[in-house]
Amino acid sequence: MREKQYYIYLMTNKDHNVIYTGITNDLKRRACEHKEKIVEGFTKRYNINKLVFYEICRDVENAIVREKQIKAGSRAKKIAIINKLNPEWNDLYETL
Repeated sequence: MREKQYYIYLMTNKDHNVIYTGITNDLKRRACEHKEKIVEGFTKRYNINKLVFYEICRDVENAIVREKQIKAGSRAKKIAIINKLNPEWNDLYETL
């Protein structure tokens, strides 16, 4: 049986002036939904289409705690998280 994984992810728009934090159990599907503007809401309104960071958790409880921790942080802290692992802010979607 395959072990379940949960992803905490950060996405942005082409100008990097908005950072969205989310959680999912299928990162490729969820990032595609954002990119293709399938779901109404914040990411569609602000043209969020670039996956710039993600991390994996093995259980949903820890994933939710981590998502809340990142969301509660300042924009500067989110930028630092992205810069640490993806300083060029490349779109990581194609690497999934």
